[in-house]
Amino acid sequence: MKQKEVSSIRKSKEENLLAAEKDKWILRLYVAGKTPKALTAFSNLKKICEEQLNGKYSIEVIDLLINPQLGVEDQILALPTLVRKLPVPVRKIIGDLSDTERVLVGLDLLPIN
Repeated sequence: MKQKEVSSIRKSKEENLLAAEKDKWILRLYVAGKTPKALTAFSNLKKICEEQLNGKYSIEVIDLLINPQLGVEDQILALPTLVRKLPVPVRKIIGDLSDTERVLVGLDLLPIN
């Protein structure tokens, strides 16, 4: 599948989600396999979402070892990387997400001190 086709499919999926659930957070976690760092990042993200977003979120885990072309759209340079697609603006956080305060600030769930 060509990159443009992948982008078009992804955009239409997001548009459908936007129409159905306007206040839902769409998060993508880019990883490279099931490494300890990737598993930690997912676990930390899941915990933060459950505590802060009251079920109004979706997490898409993208393994760049399986689909490397999917990292192009979000310009992924390091792994793991969390991308907040919605609400806009897009935000990125790199690392295993173990610094909860930094993640909350990065996602705009906590004001900068």
